[in-house]
Amino acid sequence: MRWVILTFIGILLVSGCVAPESAKYKDPAELAKAYCILMCQQYDYDDKPSGPCISERHTEWNVDDWVCDIAHSPREEIDNLPENQCQEFIEGRAHHFVEVTPDCELIRAV
Repeated sequence: MRWVILTFIGILLVSGCVAPESAKYKDPAELAKAYCILMCQQYDYDDKPSGPCISERHTEWNVDDWVCDIAHSPREEIDNLPENQCQEFIEGRAHHFVEVTPDCELIRAV
């Protein structure tokens, strides 16, 4: 029983370190921006500039109706190709997106 309690506490502590405190964000757009920047900073991959959809690759992403994507700044034609965008957005399962640069700086949130 003790290990169950300790495991639960450990999960709470780790999840608190991974994600911004959602309670302090009343606006979903602000929460999505904060999560997107944080997930980008924590993302470890070699081809960041190719435009991966972070929210589809990060299990911690939990902002309903929003996705997080990396794009060039300034945007390039390649950023508009469906294969370089979040499928949830393309398929209409999400209606808003946050874009950040490969250096994790906010481009826009729509």
